[in-house]
Amino acid sequence: MFIDSHCHLSFPELAGDIDGVLERMRGAGVDGALNVCVTLEEFPDVARLAQAHPNLWASVGVHPDYREAREPDVATLVALARQPRVVAIGETGLDYFRLKEPLDWQRERFRVHIRAAREAGLPLIIHTRAAAEDTLKIMREERASDVGGVMHCFTESRQVAEAALDLGFHISFSGIVTFKNAQDLREVAAAVPLERLLIETDAPYLAPVPHRGRTNEPAYVAFVAEAIAKLKGLDRNRIGIESSRVFRRLFNV
Repeated sequence: MFIDSHCHLSFPELAGDIDGVLERMRGAGVDGALNVCVTLEEFPDVARLAQAHPNLWASVGVHPDYREAREPDVATLVALARQPRVVAIGETGLDYFRLKEPLDWQRERFRVHIRAAREAGLPLIIHTRAAAEDTLKIMREERASDVGGVMHCFTESRQVAEAALDLGFHISFSGIVTFKNAQDLREVAAAVPLERLLIETDAPYLAPVPHRGRTNEPAYVAFVAEAIAKLKGLDRNRIGIESSRVFRRLFNV
């Protein structure tokens, strides 16, 4: 019924208990999860998990926070994207929250990912934090709309959401939407149309209420669905069904 559109099962908090993670997913009605790559060094583990389990998929990319990670090029990303069960390029984007200028390397890395996505014909998984204006600017300049994708773990304004939607992107909400101080984000979630909305955990981080402060995992994506259902006046299962349909269409699975 539910699909976690963004998690990090290869991170140490979850990697040692994959069987337990999958069993708890089943118990919570979570039918699948996209295991997202953040470095090329990590990619073999990400791909291996997806290839070992029929309800997991993988992406390939280098996160903007990882300054010292092996730098990707278009050819490498496209070649790795050809491996079985790789359905997206990313996580990529811009993050000005932790790192300070000059960040030309980060902007160029983002451009490389968009070019690779266009060449591979795969959607993008985009991370943006404290960098919305530049993120949208580069998306337009590099024609990210040619392939589309998702703005993951969205925390920006309604105006940023509308700009991303205009570019053909989807908006994904995490457990942050359940946090007490996230009223502005809830208003954005209420406004995003169901046919462009995804749900995620970003596990092992950002566990939703009532598990806030604990290690997050894909089983908890049901709580994200429940929060959005309340905002839209719908049944939780409807959010699960519709967001799963969106996921399968976007990632062609």
